Amino acid sequence: MIDFSEWFHNILEEAEIIDSRYPIKGMNVWLPYGFQLRKHALEILRNILDRDHQETLFPLLIPEDQLEKESVHVKGFEDEVYWITHGGLTRLNKKLALRPTSETAMYPMFSLWIRSHTDLPLKIYQIVNTFRYETKHTRPLIRVREITTFKEAHTVHETMEEAEEQVQEAIRLYKEFFDTLSIPYIITKRPPWDKFPGSDYTIAFDTLLPDGKTLQIATVHNLGQTFSKTFDIKFETPTGEHEYAYQTCYGLSDRVIASIIAVHGDESGLRLPPEVAPYQIIIVPIIFKEEAEEVMKACERIKKRLEDAGFRVKLDDRDIRAGRKYYEWEMKGAPLRIEIGPRDLKKNMIVLARRDTKEKIEIKTENLEEEIDKILHDITNTLREEAWTKMQKNIRTATNLKEAKEIIKEKKGIISFPWCGDEECGKSIEEKIRVDILGITEAEKKSSCINCGKEAEYKAFLAKTY
Repeated sequence: MIDFSEWFHNILEEAEIIDSRYPIKGMNVWLPYGFQLRKHALEILRNILDRDHQETLFPLLIPEDQLEKESVHVKGFEDEVYWITHGGLTRLNKKLALRPTSETAMYPMFSLWIRSHTDLPLKIYQIVNTFRYETKHTRPLIRVREITTFKEAHTVHETMEEAEEQVQEAIRLYKEFFDTLSIPYIITKRPPWDKFPGSDYTIAFDTLLPDGKTLQIATVHNLGQTFSKTFDIKFETPTGEHEYAYQTCYGLSDRVIASIIAVHGDESGLRLPPEVAPYQIIIVPIIFKEEAEEVMKACERIKKRLEDAGFRVKLDDRDIRAGRKYYEWEMKGAPLRIEIGPRDLKKNMIVLARRDTKEKIEIKTENLEEEIDKILHDITNTLREEAWTKMQKNIRTATNLKEAKEIIKEKKGIISFPWCGDEECGKSIEEKIRVDILGITEAEKKSSCINCGKEAEYKAFLAKTY
């Protein structure tokens, strides 16, 4: 059985995703191959958001007095903030924080921009780096001190109902995003003691990694009027009154890339969904001296045809053995490999090798574009179905605390159980099982709380988490 932690660390290096040798703990360098993977994932996300959001960019630095305005919010980050105290050799009169998140950077500006109900709704997002002084054991892409892929969206609305609608819309946007990446997820409401600081409530997306631990991959927060009252974000209503606005925010991070790598990978390395793979198709010439020139010309013609059809293609013409090329591109997760040799040319055929199933298929060159398009779509669907099946098999129901403990110890994964909803009871469950409550959904049927025996208001989920 593969040790997931070791596999994950090794594949990031071997597949040239990141270099973790940068001399600051928890900060990593994106290598070109990994950066392309990240870029294609963000292109999908931007295309989804740009339908009715506007992309923007706010400064990295936040003045200390702005950060401290919202006391509950800053308390949630006070142990994690990086502070700048000097400009050159001069001590600053006011400390500046490297943003841990951007509410306190954006919202003073919102109070200047929003004057009337005609300015609403406001929907913006940015994709930036954020900094958190992570004191726990750092892990590349999962627990870092510089989050290099921090997408945060912030919206402002006239009414509580509109903010609620936006929360549901954000959930739909993220579902579309993760479905495109073939990443399975559960959507739950975080318990009150684990919500985003300053929010009314938090909805989270979690996926399950091969070691049985869950990874939070996105969150959606209903902020109510907490920040609008702190930062004086008011608008004039149609009747001339002035009211505080309602807000939401939702974000995700480098963990999305971690989940693509971890959820789909196997013993041979990465298995990348075609939507985000740096190269969707690798062409490997099978060279023999007498037909070398003819084979290379055929490979170049195939490459141009596929590029003209919109595919991302690489012709691997390195002077090394074909077997080594196969190994490298399997490890790097390229979805489809084309092998072309002299015998294939004579038959007007090519050989396709799928990375997901490792199946080899022989097809005619005249139907190349259509056949490859079908196969890439099938690879996406296969990866999605496999990932969802694995996760659903690892969600188990516990009827008592003893059973929950045994499942966590022996099988790991996610445990569902009935819970009354009382905070004291919930914290007692966490203490007894020594695992956090991941989140809650509405109870599906009448049942009793696993801990106190009262009527259960919720279906709750337990899991070991990152």
